[in-house]
Amino acid sequence: MTKPPADPDSGCFLQHLKVERRLAERTLAIYGDALARLETHAAEARVPLREVQVHHVRRWAAQLHGAGLSPRSIALHLAAWRGLYRWLGRQGAVKLNPVDGVRAPKAGKPLPKALSVEHSMLLADHHDQETDPLLDARDRCMVELLYGGGLRVGELVALDVHASDRAAGWIDRDSGDAHVLGKGSKRRSVPAGKAALEALDAWLSVREQLALPGEPALFVSNRGTRLTASQVRSRLKRRALAAGLPTHVHPHMLRHSFATHLLQSSGDLRAVQELLGHAHISTTQVYTKLDFGHLSKVYDAAHPRAKRSS
Repeated sequence: MTKPPADPDSGCFLQHLKVERRLAERTLAIYGDALARLETHAAEARVPLREVQVHHVRRWAAQLHGAGLSPRSIALHLAAWRGLYRWLGRQGAVKLNPVDGVRAPKAGKPLPKALSVEHSMLLADHHDQETDPLLDARDRCMVELLYGGGLRVGELVALDVHASDRAAGWIDRDSGDAHVLGKGSKRRSVPAGKAALEALDAWLSVREQLALPGEPALFVSNRGTRLTASQVRSRLKRRALAAGLPTHVHPHMLRHSFATHLLQSSGDLRAVQELLGHAHISTTQVYTKLDFGHLSKVYDAAHPRAKRSS
């Protein structure tokens, strides 16, 4: 907090939030900081709080952005200011709320996190000596399908051992393709990959020791029933720690890694779109941003215009 708000209107508004709205102390502190900034801006502009206009608020919001505040922080400031003038309006102290219609800049979507090729291989090749060999075979197969086929965790746990009218997904061992039911109930087929098929064979050779009789699910828990997405996340987290990876790993990170590494190798955005099952190419294009560092290295090494004169 920069300093406590000094204006009587700000103080009364904060008291209203504390007593009548019963806001948490942390929220009150955030509001207090935002109102103190508002007072500072108003003092520098030599305008009383009750006479602040829309153009003032727009300029001050721009100054917050220029000072390096994140879009979320600016939005919190504007919410506090808007709340003050809404409260003053109910008191009859102001006619218009100068913050209405002023919006914070949009926050950029965070880029998906992907593992490096080295860490992906380390995770896929890891054999956990401290866990049950049956569970290790199952977990290794799951990792290979998540990373080797780019499956969503929901698609993974929905896989059945055999193809049927009721099956949401299955793996055709003859063709080497995984058939899954993705978002919007859209079916797609993706190559499972040699390593995934080998891991699948290893898992299927011991699966019956865990699965209950008649259980159709490909991946089962130690109770013999279909594995849940939550259980997959827990097992993957444990496996990543055992493999010595320096970051928390979740199933979707392996899907991101699949897409990023495939794009690095092929540069074929349309093919990656089809394999991921994205309805729109714009969804897949996020991986072009993620891959920018790799592309920059390729450019620096290969393009004549990138080479500096000695």
